[in-house]
Amino acid sequence: MLIFAHRGVSAIEPENTILAFRAACTANAYGIEFDIHHVDGQLIVIHDRYLDRTTSGSGLLIEHTFAQLRQLDAGKGTIIPTLGEVLTAVANQCVINIELKGMEIEDISILFKCLDNAKKVLKLNFKNILLSSFNHHLLQAIYRQRPEFSLGALTAALPLNHAKFAQQLNAYSVHIVVDYVCAEFVLDAHQRGLKVYVYTVDKLSDIKRMKVIGVDGIFANNPKQAQLHLNQLNLK
Repeated sequence: MLIFAHRGVSAIEPENTILAFRAACTANAYGIEFDIHHVDGQLIVIHDRYLDRTTSGSGLLIEHTFAQLRQLDAGKGTIIPTLGEVLTAVANQCVINIELKGMEIEDISILFKCLDNAKKVLKLNFKNILLSSFNHHLLQAIYRQRPEFSLGALTAALPLNHAKFAQQLNAYSVHIVVDYVCAEFVLDAHQRGLKVYVYTVDKLSDIKRMKVIGVDGIFANNPKQAQLHLNQLNLK
């Protein structure tokens, strides 16, 4: 079972920062997961639409300029990074799952430009990139324009037709919340040729259940601890 560092090693370092992502690489996580928003012409790495929880700022993210956002403390004196900066820090060290949050279909070209630049400058291997979103229209548009990118279809519920929606999106993987994933969903997804990744999984009891029902990967806030839990289960 693969382990992704959820927003980096967010249990220890400030989430969605270079510190958290480097810690994930040091912990030998299979991959990192982070969120991007399009703000003021830039793709920035942050989860919330509001600044209050994770930065020294306040209010709506989109009501600030890029220059204003760069003045904020994102934890331990770090700044809110751009997608380009994160790719520079971790390119080809692990799988990179980019969750597209504050983006519209017309913003896709900016994403492609950033990834193409990283491929040229950093020798970024697109096989290590996984683009995911709850916005399935966005995923559909990406597939139509750039089918070479692997897609992760997100759901926060248990759909009536299980993983059919992800198959219809030509996704590589389906990402489902830990509260709703079940053996039937995993079986259905696997029969459709999909990987099943589950968020957010930190407790030993949840890791054990994920192993029992056969999920392919989990998103954990502390990937090193999650791996220790998994190792204990594998020894039994």
